[in-house]
Amino acid sequence: MKLKFLLFIMSIFLTTNILQAQEKTATDILNEAFAQAKEENKNVMVIFSASWCGWCKRLIANINDDSCFELFDKNYVITKMIVKESKNNKNLETPGGLQLLIDNKADKVGIPFFLIYDADGNLLTDAFDDNGQNLGCPASKEEVAVFKNKLKATSTLTDEELAIIEEKFILKK
Repeated sequence: MKLKFLLFIMSIFLTTNILQAQEKTATDILNEAFAQAKEENKNVMVIFSASWCGWCKRLIANINDDSCFELFDKNYVITKMIVKESKNNKNLETPGGLQLLIDNKADKVGIPFFLIYDADGNLLTDAFDDNGQNLGCPASKEEVAVFKNKLKATSTLTDEELAIIEEKFILKK
C-alpha cells in the first residue's frame, strides 16, 4: 500500500514538473531566442499561430520546406508562439503571447503574424504591409514581394535566395 501511494505521489510530482517545463512564457521564449541569436549572429523571427490555423501551418511548412529551410535557418532563430486558440485548446497558448501581439498592435489582425527582432531585442519589422494589413502567410505575388523586402532588410539573403523563397511562397493557381 505504501509503495502504491509513493508511486502515486511521484507520478504527480513528475507530471507537475513536465507541465511546468511546458509553460514557457513569451518572455522566456524571447530571451532564449535572443541569446541564441547573439551566439549565432542571427535575427529572431517570432511566428504567432494556432493549432486550428491552416495558413499558420502553411507558413511553417514553407519555411521548413527543403528548398527554404537553410535560407531561413542561416539568418534567423525562428520561434513560435501559440495564440488565439479555440476554447477547447486554450491550454496550448503561450502565456504572454497575446500580450506581445497587443503590444505590437496586432491583436485584432488574423494569424499567422510575425515579428522580426535583432539579437538585442529591437524590433526590425513585422507582418504589416504599407497599408497596415497583415501579410499572414504571404501567397500572392504582391504579398510575397513585400515579404521578400522585409527578409532582404533583415537578413543576408541574396536576390537568388529570395527568388527561391518567392517560388515556394507564391500560391500556384
